[in-house]
Amino acid sequence: MSPHRADLGLGAAQFGLDYGVSNLRGRVPEEEVRLILDTAAENRVAVVDTAAAYGDSERVLGQSWPFPSPFRVVTKTLPVSEGIERVDVGARRSLERMGLPRAYALLVHSADDLLGPDGQALWHRLQSLRDQGLFQKIGISAYGSDEPVLLARRFRPDLMQIPCSLLDQRPVRDGTLRALADLGVEVHLRSVFLQGLLFLDRDRLPPALADAGPRLSRIRRALAEAGADPLQAALAFAQSRPEASTVVVGVTSAAELRAIVAASNAPTPDLDWASLALDHPYALDPRRWNEPRAATAISSAA
Repeated sequence: MSPHRADLGLGAAQFGLDYGVSNLRGRVPEEEVRLILDTAAENRVAVVDTAAAYGDSERVLGQSWPFPSPFRVVTKTLPVSEGIERVDVGARRSLERMGLPRAYALLVHSADDLLGPDGQALWHRLQSLRDQGLFQKIGISAYGSDEPVLLARRFRPDLMQIPCSLLDQRPVRDGTLRALADLGVEVHLRSVFLQGLLFLDRDRLPPALADAGPRLSRIRRALAEAGADPLQAALAFAQSRPEASTVVVGVTSAAELRAIVAASNAPTPDLDWASLALDHPYALDPRRWNEPRAATAISSAA
């Protein structure tokens, strides 16, 4: 039996925003988006992941799909603070902007929305949208700090998207991925390059991550000594997770996507994955990278 290899999915945040600490090109031009989508279709990239909050991403996708579109499209809700009706209207408008009669999945963009007073009403509205055939599946986009297993047990989502990477192996170590799979949840992994942190030179690290530099250098050195390309290793770690069906990656050009596809199809390197994890709370949470200073040092175990 051949080893498990999760499908590649394409993240579309860069199509509508200047997104990612390692992204030097800014927002992807629409002409390049069309080339990226054509390349994705040619290489059987299965999923395109976007969100109403990703700037102009949905509209750009709607004007750039190859025809007929071969993708399973995942998008995400507006904040529940705008009201349940606004969430419903927003989901329908997402489909209109993308030129789609229906999409594969609608995810709650922030798990906090489900934990507030309107959480149950929000989930019922997503169930209604699914029952109407507008979305095949509904789910949750979560962080590890959101306790995704407890969310899954409470709401029984069809699909959950969580960050997991060679550097951030917490969902593997703490059993989150296994528990979600055991609950029958379809798991999509995002942030598998941790916004390109593994590929950044030390002098380009955000100030809050300065003390993560030595550990990142040691990880890159260990990969080099094993003859493993960092891109290939990052993809192999994520795609070999047996619990995951899809690994979502972001690109800024068709050439980048071709390089990712090639690395994805390479043999899995023989590495001690656990030894390559980065135990640094700031580095593992991009939401904190703009804080003035990371006061927490890397653990001695790192």
